[in-house]
Amino acid sequence: MKRTLLFFLIVLPFSLTAQIMPLEHDEIDTDEGVVKIYPILHGSVALQWDGKNIFIDPYGGAEGFEGVGEPDIIFITDIHGDHLHMNTINALNTVDVQFVVPQAVYDKLPADLQKQATIMANGEEKELAGLSVQAIPMYNLPNDETARHPKGRGNGYILTIGGKKIYFSGDTEGIPEMRALENIDVAFVCMNLPYTMDVDQAADAVLDFKPTIVYPYHYRGSEGLSDVSAFQQLVKEGNPAIEVRLRDWYRTN
Repeated sequence: MKRTLLFFLIVLPFSLTAQIMPLEHDEIDTDEGVVKIYPILHGSVALQWDGKNIFIDPYGGAEGFEGVGEPDIIFITDIHGDHLHMNTINALNTVDVQFVVPQAVYDKLPADLQKQATIMANGEEKELAGLSVQAIPMYNLPNDETARHPKGRGNGYILTIGGKKIYFSGDTEGIPEMRALENIDVAFVCMNLPYTMDVDQAADAVLDFKPTIVYPYHYRGSEGLSDVSAFQQLVKEGNPAIEVRLRDWYRTN
């Protein structure tokens, strides 16, 4: 009995510690405090800044966000299920959450969430919840009836936080609007065939707009995971000043 009690006294603190261990994250210094960046799953990212929790394309279940907290603002890029994932949204506490969405996503939201949503079209800029937000086009090339992501349906986003510009590509190829971006501090860039672009295209686009830091994300395609190490090498060879950060977006799958 004494040995059993001693075992629980030793093991229990470690069990509790394991349960409350925070998610791995990166930190970016800004003029107005630190932004914490959490890679969640596939195209899902969580940011923490100034007491706000900012979710982009929450997907894969609410449990992936444990350790981050409840969302204050949610950005959705597109109507596809790995971006607009209602099972995850319904599992989160979205009372009083502000949604930022393109029109096509708004049309698919239930009526109660539509009341909480701000619609943005490609090219629009808004000030929301202390953030400066730009909606950036995201689409496939050629932009014709065969495109999985036609121009104007979805949004990439640039969030300006404490003077830092953070870009989320959404589902896109290396379009002119991406290549023309300037002064991007942190970029999240997709690369998965056949839905977006391959590693070579992604690296070529990144070398054009020259973000300070780039994260490959959304890199699971029909043939498995893209070779993000090859992407890192291509960017390094083309411009060693660009920092490529490889993180594990598929640890739970």
